[in-house]
Amino acid sequence: MRLKLKTYMDRYLELWDFYGVVQVKRKGETLFEGAYGYANIEFDIRNKMDSRFSLASVSKQFTAFAILLLHERRLVDIDLPARLYLPPEMRIGESITIHHLLSHTSGLYNFHNFENDFFGGYNRWNYSPIDFFRLYFDKEPAERPGIAYDYNNANYNLLAWIIEYVSGETYADFIRNHLFLPLGMMDSDVDDGCKPIRNQSSNYVRDFDDKVKCPYYNEKFSLGAGGVVSTCGDLYKWYASLRDRKILSRESYARFFSRNKNNYCYGLEYRQLRGTSQYGHGGDHLGISTYVQYDFDEDICIFILSNNEAINQYRLGNVISKILNHMDVEAPVKREEVVIDENKLQEYCGTYLKDKIEVERINGKLYFTRFSGNLHIEIYPVGDGLFARRYSDQIEPYRFIKNDKGEMTFFGYPKLD
Repeated sequence: MRLKLKTYMDRYLELWDFYGVVQVKRKGETLFEGAYGYANIEFDIRNKMDSRFSLASVSKQFTAFAILLLHERRLVDIDLPARLYLPPEMRIGESITIHHLLSHTSGLYNFHNFENDFFGGYNRWNYSPIDFFRLYFDKEPAERPGIAYDYNNANYNLLAWIIEYVSGETYADFIRNHLFLPLGMMDSDVDDGCKPIRNQSSNYVRDFDDKVKCPYYNEKFSLGAGGVVSTCGDLYKWYASLRDRKILSRESYARFFSRNKNNYCYGLEYRQLRGTSQYGHGGDHLGISTYVQYDFDEDICIFILSNNEAINQYRLGNVISKILNHMDVEAPVKREEVVIDENKLQEYCGTYLKDKIEVERINGKLYFTRFSGNLHIEIYPVGDGLFARRYSDQIEPYRFIKNDKGEMTFFGYPKLD
């Protein structure tokens, strides 16, 4: 088992320039662990097993758990309208319950999309929760609550505001005082983008062939949906508390792990592998790739924390799980580059969404250009209309498709020029 894990990891990391840590435990015993790449390039500091990493959406399980803690204390009722527990100036539709927020079935407008000016725009500005709510939350819902699953960070932003309004504590203080400190998670914190966090790895992305600091964003806008910083050691303490049902009642744990639409629980996703129940969640943000997986029946946990975007943490986590379940896995490979005529390549170039989705041919290479031309992601052809990132593992390649009008489209947007 250990040899298989090491062999796969060695081969995988020969292909991808991974910055981060991986840890696999079974029954408290470490089957595999490794720290890779740089925590800080500028000061030549390498990642270590006790380095702290931003968790991105892996943070959601802490927010969900905090809500259930308040539910047990009768400060909220997750089956009642969420607006009852929000400030008067931040009220949402009365048919949306806290359960709908927890399970991503609220039907709220989802402002995390290419057309919107939030990502890479508004989220770089000063944070005002009231202005944030008015601009992006106080909109006509996209769907009636309870009808459809739509993964939406807005749900967990609202849950964080509920925690603050009901408890009288900041989100960071509540999570620290009622989760981290009782469990001895002394290396975990909530990043507000301002306070220094000791031993935290910096986040990096690729621009052309260079490794650069990730573009700035205000971490306060991640409140509830992201923002937690932790280590493998602390995450194991958290896993053990969930495994042993240490804090909540049996009824609350049952609710926490209950499957809703799309097999989403509360801050965790459910799946089965060979009849064994597994709970996990990933996180993706600029310079962040994270993944956790819990198998309580076999007492197995997997932690993948990264401060760059080279790996596909979902693929890697699922392969590790298959190895642990004695299943055959294919050796890791990079997609093979195919030769495409220069004129054909030029057909893909152009603007698909102004300042947000552009494809350029620069020095003989093709780039997917983001953030008004400030970030250039090299892509290369792997099939007819199919392109892969040069420096990042992808499960699915990018697709260029001609629509019914004969227009070239990318991410569903027709080329403008």
